[in-house]
Amino acid sequence: MGRIAEDCGVAAICLHARTVAQAYSGRADWEAISQLVQAVDIPVLGNGDIWEAEDAIAMIEQTGCAGVEVGRGCLGRPWLFRDLAAAIGGQDQTVLPSLGEVCQIVRRHAELLARLWGEDHGMKDLRKHMAWYFKGFPVGGELRHTLGMVGSLAELDLLLAQLDPQIPYPVGELGRPRGRQGSPRKKVTMPWGWLEDRCGLELDLSEAEVDTSGG
Repeated sequence: MGRIAEDCGVAAICLHARTVAQAYSGRADWEAISQLVQAVDIPVLGNGDIWEAEDAIAMIEQTGCAGVEVGRGCLGRPWLFRDLAAAIGGQDQTVLPSLGEVCQIVRRHAELLARLWGEDHGMKDLRKHMAWYFKGFPVGGELRHTLGMVGSLAELDLLLAQLDPQIPYPVGELGRPRGRQGSPRKKVTMPWGWLEDRCGLELDLSEAEVDTSGG
């Protein structure tokens, strides 16, 4: 598939190194990334188990890929991209944000969502990010629940004001999987007739991405 893509003129390929059956379980198969790098002449980006900047460096060194793509690792941690850029550039600039700095990032995130979609819809979208942003911090169950139900920027400001900005980042969360986890899929959904005729041009591929996502 990689060589076909290259022959079609694509500029680069990103490989998510987990199978559909594996879903979000186990570890990504970085060897598959190495094999793709060796099979094509265009740049290959690797994806899978990039939780910290050093993981990206390890993947590049082990597989020979040109760069990385991040999925679940950046949930509630947008500063990870700063760390990745620094590490790939040969710099060690990893700075763990305090709870106060995380609150500032959450507020900016909320502001941008409100500007993009309106305050009501933006705050509803922000709710799903709260558990990721405050993972590992001693926020408290009741306040954590209320943050997950926030309905306005004004309410968000009141809730964030209740947190101690001096609390350091929970280092125990470093390197740990984030986002979806679970067990391998017992059933893999594929387009009807795919296994019988994978070269056919009349297949309905509309279900090819059903219940499937990267990260």
